[in-house]
Amino acid sequence: MEISSVSVTDVPDPQGEGVRILDVREDHEWAAGHIDGAHHIPLGELPTRVRELDPQTPTYVVCHLGGRSARATAWLAQQGHDVTNVDGGMDAWEAAGLPVTR
Repeated sequence: MEISSVSVTDVPDPQGEGVRILDVREDHEWAAGHIDGAHHIPLGELPTRVRELDPQTPTYVVCHLGGRSARATAWLAQQGHDVTNVDGGMDAWEAAGLPVTR
């Protein structure tokens, strides 16, 4: 299955209406810095917490480099969610000078 991906500079404002950022990194990674307004569900907890997500809300999935978020994006797409992987993850986000909440 091919998944949809965007660069960090093409991610809509997470504070905007009708868009969600899903961060699938571990707790310590989240605590070190995350996108303001993102929803945090570690990848391993996703199957049991998927009900927290609205399948109709466009969701951009992020991790550290893009591997875990690609797996999460593929799985969520199979469940019928409107999801897009964020290429390069938080590493690319920070390198682009985008805001991070700590």
